[in-house]
Amino acid sequence: MEAPSRTEETRTASPQAPQRAPGFGARVLSRLRRVPMLIWLFLLVPVVFEVFWVFWPALNSFSLSVTRWDGITPAEPVGLQNFVDLWDDPIFRTALENNIIWIIGFGGLSVVIGLALAVALNKPGPMVGLYRSAIFLPMVVSLAVTGLFWRVMYAPDGPMNASLGLVGLESLQRQWLADPDLALYAVLIAAVWRQVGYIMVLYLAGLKSCDESLEEAAAVDGANAWTRFWRIVMPQLKGVHTVVFAVTVIDSLRTFDIVWAMTRGGPYNETQLLSTYMFQQAFTTGNLGYASAISVVIFALAIGFIITYLVRQSRNED
Repeated sequence: MEAPSRTEETRTASPQAPQRAPGFGARVLSRLRRVPMLIWLFLLVPVVFEVFWVFWPALNSFSLSVTRWDGITPAEPVGLQNFVDLWDDPIFRTALENNIIWIIGFGGLSVVIGLALAVALNKPGPMVGLYRSAIFLPMVVSLAVTGLFWRVMYAPDGPMNASLGLVGLESLQRQWLADPDLALYAVLIAAVWRQVGYIMVLYLAGLKSCDESLEEAAAVDGANAWTRFWRIVMPQLKGVHTVVFAVTVIDSLRTFDIVWAMTRGGPYNETQLLSTYMFQQAFTTGNLGYASAISVVIFALAIGFIITYLVRQSRNED
């Protein structure tokens, strides 16, 4: 019997080299190849529509913001002149101030009331489902219809003034939407009335995922209801807070329908928001370049608010 050669002995004795695990990119490509082509087709169609109808017009507004264009004649490049004119525009400054008031009032009131309703209705009961449905019902109605409904409520001979008269408060009766000092807040109340149902649903979903055993343990240790809510429940709602903040900021900056349906920015431009002023400049005055500059400001404000909040949240978590 022949002795094995040195090469064969070395091959037999040496351990087999371990195979290198595929990288992250290779794993992703492998998973993507397993997705059926029909799924890619169903995904491609909405992506094409989204790019064409949303992202391309949004990017195009940045290029239009540095032009003077009426929508008919060729656009004339003007650099940053539109933004300089915005700062010198008293109506734009009023709209910007109103938007800040709107973000604080709309966001603050809708979040506080929505969270309070969620906590109050986060319990079993015979009528709880009916109450939840009734509070959420205004969200089903469009903002334009909501604005028309509240316009009737605020009419000089409408239910608001009639109710004040019935309880002997005739001195508080006003022409709510014609008063420059009250019109913005009257519209704000109508917007909050519609929004609280949506915020309530978001917080109800978050409360359902909270660990009840932690609250029960705190109750055994003697913590009162407020301490249990503030120290145990609220930290567990951090994810919901982030979603609610993003939703309210974006909704505040893009609010248009309800203001346009109720006041069209009046009286005397006292209820102008950036969105309504942008619409007027674009489709009433025909100054599309100037309106695009306002849209860039709206985008910058939304991104600024959201990024600042997320950075602060991440620092607090660290």
